[in-house]
Amino acid sequence: MDISEKDSKNVINDSIIEALGTVYDPEIPVSIWELGLVYNIDIDDKFNVVITMTLTTPNCPEAETIPDRVAEAVSKCTDVGDVRVEIVWEPTWTQDNMSEAARLELGF
Repeated sequence: MDISEKDSKNVINDSIIEALGTVYDPEIPVSIWELGLVYNIDIDDKFNVVITMTLTTPNCPEAETIPDRVAEAVSKCTDVGDVRVEIVWEPTWTQDNMSEAARLELGF
């Protein structure tokens, strides 16, 4: 990978993180990024994106809509190709995954 491609991936990664900051768990007033629900962002050489994430609980009532909302938000990022969201249950999400800002927002 040449430097310009690496720089492009870094710019795209930053815009993806920004987009993830706009997607909220409807039951918690904090973005999925700040909650620590996103485990990995993989960007291939064609700028297709795979986001590996979890939910706060397998019984989340929004389990079917959150991945679609994530894909929609990330698809709006400049230069992003196809977007796929994979939900995983391991490792299990805990409050330790949350950012300091999220902990403050939720009073932890």
